This record gives sequence, C-alpha cells and structure tokens, in this order.
Amino acid sequence: MSQRKNTLRVGMVGSGFMGKCHANAFRAFGGLFDAPVNIELYKIADISDAHAQKSAHALGFTHHTGDWQTLVDDPKVDIVSITVPNALHEQIALRAIAQGKTVYCEKPLSITSASAHTMMLAAEQAKIVNLVGFNFLRNPLIAVCREMISSGELGEIISFKGRHAENYMIDAALPHSFRTDPQGGGAVADIGSHIVSLARYLLGDISEVTARSRTVVANRPVALGSAEQAPVQVDDLAHALLQFSSGVLGSIDVNWMATGRAMDLSFEVTGTKGALAFSQERMNELRIWEPGKSAGFGGFKKIETGPDHQPYGNFCPAAGHHLGFNDLKIIEVSQLIETMLSGKTNFTDFREGYRVQCAIDAILRSVTSGQWEAVEGI
Repeated sequence: MSQRKNTLRVGMVGSGFMGKCHANAFRAFGGLFDAPVNIELYKIADISDAHAQKSAHALGFTHHTGDWQTLVDDPKVDIVSITVPNALHEQIALRAIAQGKTVYCEKPLSITSASAHTMMLAAEQAKIVNLVGFNFLRNPLIAVCREMISSGELGEIISFKGRHAENYMIDAALPHSFRTDPQGGGAVADIGSHIVSLARYLLGDISEVTARSRTVVANRPVALGSAEQAPVQVDDLAHALLQFSSGVLGSIDVNWMATGRAMDLSFEVTGTKGALAFSQERMNELRIWEPGKSAGFGGFKKIETGPDHQPYGNFCPAAGHHLGFNDLKIIEVSQLIETMLSGKTNFTDFREGYRVQCAIDAILRSVTSGQWEAVEGI
C-alpha cells in the first residue's frame, strides 16, 4: 500500500489573469511532478462574496470569501497566493507572514523598495517560505544561459542589452487602472521588473543607472467608455543605461505601447568568446554564437528545449515540442513546493524581490534627476 501524502491547502487572493495562472499551476503540479504532497485549491478571496463564489466555481476552489483577511487567518490555509494589484501586496503579505503562512506573491514584490524591504524583513524574521512570481526565469533555457555565463564559456562578459516590449496599452481609449496609478503604475514598474530580474539573474547586481522616460498618451478615460478624461502621470516607455557591479555595461528598454510586439521580453549577452540571444516570443529557442572550425564558419546556432533541459522532460519526452507560458508557472510552483519541503532558499525570494525593486526605484529617480543614480540595497 502506498504511503498517504500530506495535503497543502492553497488560499488565493485575487482571480484575474495571474490568479487563473496560479490556480492552473497548482492544479497541474501533481500530475507533472512527483512530490510527497497533494495540493488542494482550498479557498479564494475576491472583491465581494458574489465574485468570490463565481471565481471559486470557475477555478476549482472549494471555499470562497469576500474578505481576504478571513482567508489569511484561516488555520487550514498553508500557502497564501497573492495575485492582486501591486499596491495591495504588502498588507496581505504581512498578515500572512504574521500567521506563519508560506507566501507566494506576484511580481513586483511591492510598489516601492521601502515597502518591499518591510516585507522582506518580516518574512526573514518569521523564517517563512516566500517566493516572488518572476515566472520567466523558470524557462529551462534561461538556466542554460546562466550556466554558460558563469562557466566562462562566453569569455569575459562585456555587455547586456535587454528589452520588455508589449502593446497592451497602445489603445488611447483604454481607461485608467492600477497600471496607470502614480502610486505603483507605469511601464517601468509594471513590466520593467521582468527584464531587471533577468539581468540580475544572469549577471548579478546592478550598481548604477541613468534613464529617460516618456508618457505617450497624455490623458485616458476615468472609466471604460467614459467621456471624462484624467491626465496620465506615469511612463509609457523608458530607456535606461546600466552599470553592473562586475563592470559589465548594459541597457534596457521597457514599452507597453510597442506597436507590433505582443511579448518581446528579450536580451543579448556579449562575451569576448561568444554571445547569447533570446526572446520570449520564441521562448523554446536560444541562439548561441560560437567560433567556427575555421575562418568564415563562425555564427549563431539555434538550440531548442528538450528533455536535457530539466524540467522540460516532466512535460514531454521529445525535444522540439515546446513549453508554453503556463508551463513556466507550473515550474515555478514546483520550485515553491520544493522550497517548502527541503528548507532550501530560492533565488526569487523576497530579498531578491526587494533588490529588483531597488533597481526599479533607481531608474525612476534617474528619470526625475536626470543623473546617474546608485542602486540601493545590493
């Protein structure tokens, strides 16, 4: 007779796009990863009891509530999954930490580095398992990049060029939302954290930045279909130069009004012996430059994800069949569960979330000052 598995119960706050991704990942985990635990979608909290009931039915949760505090305080909840707008992360996380829960918070960790620092210290002092949802780092090919860089295979790394460009805000008729709220919105705050997290994962601390930004749509409707307009006080796009502590020079640009770009999260890393190029738009391909066997035969070659790039093999036994966006979230959940079971730390814990936010804050300070700004917290 097989040994009975323990059950970990998930409580999730929020049911939007990322809430659906989290729920899907927790549901799929058990069928793809062999772990000594079962996952139960136990309770969901939404903006009202009626919305929560609807979300529970749609996403497979057995209980629901219109009060997130009730969810966090429920002694049966083991994992608190936070998928609400960024400005709400801190209060939910701090209450969950005080209850000794595992906290799985979507990126960015919070809206300022000061807030993120408060969350980080609370989590570390309480010694609870914590993770920030930088799911694009879970692509097996990103681990290949990191290994090639750290092993010296590319020689001395001399430059990094990164980009996160999407087009979801290009329609000027789209109304204001948490994304355009000055408290925590703008392209740098919303999507800049992804390319900053990738840069840090691959090349380490960013020590200084200088940046410029632009607001393209000056006014947006206060609500969908409303004739009333309100000024936009956040950036639509930004470009930044980076100085890494290692001496590497870099640049990033972020743009949520990038015509023709659905998901251009991309980077190039240049070394003295080789180079890497990757784009999330072709997330199962990595381009590697290598010297040829003789003059004229050097160039970029393409490798595709396969079972040799774990945990791809958990999803498919054959190379070239490709992972998808939601698969990255499943891998992230598997790493969260592994952290809970092993007690080992994970790279994207709250401390890393805080350091990413420090870089974001420095970029925003530079936009205002017009000067190079030091990145705090490293």
